[in-house]
Amino acid sequence: MPETNPPILRPLDVRGLGLRLREWTDEDLPVMVELFDDPEMDRWTPLRSPFDVAAATAYLAKARQSRADDRGIQLAITVEDDRPRGEVLLHRTGNPGEGEIAYGIGRQYRRQGLAKRAVELMTRHALQDWGMTRVLLRIDPANEGSQAVAAAAGFHLTDDAPVIRQRKEGPFTLLTWERTR
Repeated sequence: MPETNPPILRPLDVRGLGLRLREWTDEDLPVMVELFDDPEMDRWTPLRSPFDVAAATAYLAKARQSRADDRGIQLAITVEDDRPRGEVLLHRTGNPGEGEIAYGIGRQYRRQGLAKRAVELMTRHALQDWGMTRVLLRIDPANEGSQAVAAAAGFHLTDDAPVIRQRKEGPFTLLTWERTR
């Protein structure tokens, strides 16, 4: 008889560069609200404001399902006190050996090098542990902060066609940055 129970996933914990990237927990829901209910998150990421406990609960459920389906991971960015300061994501693009990273840092934790280190650490994880050969960042051309993070983390702008995504305000364009093995 076939197995009907979902596989048991061991907790994911990626460490290095003074960071711990770990899975979100139910106890983190209030912190997620604090980090993600922010106009800058609304502007540059798919996270909409207001972002309340109900939105955080749905977001966490979707993250867990994505991991269970082996489509991607969404990890809290923490340091020595283990309090989340942001999030870094890695998702498969559908192209063999290729993944896309995205991230967001809470307002009070920006300009501390967390984004650069989280992108570097997740890129290392993608290349070494997931066996990817190409890791992407997709960045709005107006997002100068994310472009600076991409460059500092060793990514370079490609000549790939711009990616068009939809938001409630209408379509927006993202340029592709990459790092390869």
